[in-house]
Amino acid sequence: MGRKSRSYGRLFHIQKTIVVAPKAPSKSTATATTARNNEPSWWHRFWNRIIGRRDAPKPPPKRPAKVGVYIDGYNLYYGRLRGTPFKWLDPVKLIDDILVARDQNESLECVHFFTAHALATFASHGKASEQAQAGYHRALMARHGARMEMTFGKHSYDKGGSLLPEFIAGQPYNRLKRVRVWHLEEKKTDVNLAIRMYRDAAQGRFDRIILVSNDSDAEPALQAIHDDFPHIMIGVVMPIHPPPPGKAVHRRASASLANLATWTIEQLTDAQLQAAQLPPVVPTKKQPVRKPAHW
Repeated sequence: MGRKSRSYGRLFHIQKTIVVAPKAPSKSTATATTARNNEPSWWHRFWNRIIGRRDAPKPPPKRPAKVGVYIDGYNLYYGRLRGTPFKWLDPVKLIDDILVARDQNESLECVHFFTAHALATFASHGKASEQAQAGYHRALMARHGARMEMTFGKHSYDKGGSLLPEFIAGQPYNRLKRVRVWHLEEKKTDVNLAIRMYRDAAQGRFDRIILVSNDSDAEPALQAIHDDFPHIMIGVVMPIHPPPPGKAVHRRASASLANLATWTIEQLTDAQLQAAQLPPVVPTKKQPVRKPAHW
């Protein structure tokens, strides 16, 4: 075999091997591939969603709104309790019942009661009236502790009598025709109530406040709170007796107070007052307090 055949032989016996190494995947491609491999199937995703809806932790309950209450004791007594069998009223229980009926996630923090000590000289039962009122206040404080605060004003009167124009039916007002009368006036209650409401609002003690009164003298204080602290919700409970069936309203609700309130209760029924009576005997750290016989 010649040179030419030897060259062909070398061509047929030489093998050229080309090895192509696989290209290394980029980091992003590798991550995407791993994610696809680990991704659950549509069935697992569907089932996990069902289980998740059933077993997902519930959000924590919302904090109840803190409520502070301010009661004009004079207005409550003469507007609704006088002449009724409901004088042995537990105002904390009354407001608690109102908040439960509202069902607005509210917590009664404190009831501020503003009043003045009775004077035996002008009371229907003399000294017994003073003792009955003092026992009632002691019962409230013993029963509710820090949830009940009392602020006292005082009664003022002219010991020589006050000259006031005489009312004569069918005749016009005549300031020269006057008579001397005993004129009893409660002092400081309105001012004490107004200042305490505003100070508590300024200090951020409560999220909501409730005024128990139908006295329009409280309007300036409510207006100031409404303007300066608009986030505080205002409620007004008016101690008014519902009119008998078929008869006109004897005492109307104060429109000036209602206009500043988020919500109002314009009457307190006998059923509401009856449900909020103190027990006949209230234990205290000393002697128990019993409901006065003439109440």
